Amino acid sequence: MGEMDRAYKEVQQITLAVDCIIFGFNNNQLEVLLIHRGFEPEKERWSLMGGFVGNREDLDAAAHRILHDLSGLEDVYMEQVRTFGKADRDPYERVVSTTYSALILKERYKAELIAQYRARWFSIDDLPNLIFDHKQMIVSALNRLRRRVRTVPIVFNLLPKKFTLPQLQKLYEGILGEELDKRNFRKKLNTMDFLVKLDEKDMSGSRKGAYYYQFDEKKYDRDTNFNI
Repeated sequence: MGEMDRAYKEVQQITLAVDCIIFGFNNNQLEVLLIHRGFEPEKERWSLMGGFVGNREDLDAAAHRILHDLSGLEDVYMEQVRTFGKADRDPYERVVSTTYSALILKERYKAELIAQYRARWFSIDDLPNLIFDHKQMIVSALNRLRRRVRTVPIVFNLLPKKFTLPQLQKLYEGILGEELDKRNFRKKLNTMDFLVKLDEKDMSGSRKGAYYYQFDEKKYDRDTNFNI
């Protein structure tokens, strides 16, 4: 055995994992999907949807596999957030975990899988006691999401095909966790030509009604100065 072979043999073996942070929006509130663990270690506690990466599996592929296995969701756009690698983050073995996050419509989640995996949506303001460093993972992903929604129009994926400006503002406020000034918010929106005003009103909220809008993705330029 050569020196290189011995060096590889002597290197500490580290387990690689991925954890998926799935955000959903419901009743003007941002929520995260957690599972109630039915297995050891840490049985009967809440955790993110996660699992180990196979020896011949890419990180991205592992994240999508785990998401599909635990939610039934396919073709979900997920972004890598960061890697958590403190030596003592898992008291059972040395595990390094890379987190991925997604923002989805809760209606797409299959109810039967919620029952199968004992999954549940929790408000980000009322999280249960989580295993390991999973709360830190959620906070990290949430901070990144809040930065992203201010500069990239990803929230339009959570709206119906046509929507009102009050609906849009409530969505932003729910994700950002803060109230937005109505006048400034609409002033910024008026500068965005990819937001198309329709000749149709929603009359359910007031006698005056609110005009419907649509997001025109074809008109959205990646170089647009989008800032909420």
